[in-house]
Amino acid sequence: MQDFSLYFQLGWQHILDWHGYDHILFVMVLCGTYSISEWKKVLILVTAFTVGHSITLALSVLNYIHINTPLVEFLIPLTILITSASNILNKKPRRNEVQFKYMLALFFGLIHGMGFSNYLKTILGKSSSIIAELFAFNVGLEFGQVIIVAGTLIVSFILIWIIKIRKWDWTFFLSSAVFGISLVMAAERLHALL
Repeated sequence: MQDFSLYFQLGWQHILDWHGYDHILFVMVLCGTYSISEWKKVLILVTAFTVGHSITLALSVLNYIHINTPLVEFLIPLTILITSASNILNKKPRRNEVQFKYMLALFFGLIHGMGFSNYLKTILGKSSSIIAELFAFNVGLEFGQVIIVAGTLIVSFILIWIIKIRKWDWTFFLSSAVFGISLVMAAERLHALL
């Protein structure tokens, strides 16, 4: 149980670490188009992302797949750029676009899971039994992710329902700001690929 709490704490601290703010930005922009009343849609979206990153996190930590770290570090801000652009370009998403967003979240989760795995591998070292630690770390990541989602939805609620900002204005502002930040991030990480 002590190991569970240790790896659980490492998981939520890792996703909420401001030094690795790319994951925070992704989760914010992923759910930033929704309001609190659309919590079921957010739950499905976040679950799709969770499934994706859980798969590659496990496969990578268990050494079933090997990743090119500079490539993954470049792809992470690219996923943020694409999600931000999608939010901006789809002012009124249709039903099939919403389902596409779920699939995109799942696919982008695969990429983010590879990014998380580098951190977890360094902590685990050469440990032979890592299933419990992997599970605890992943649960901690999800706990941190729920905090980000809740914070984003609360800010959305305050701006839209209390201050009376139009929902589209909030979505456009958040997505544009995150787009700009992730563009700089991607440009900075591009040189490591060349």
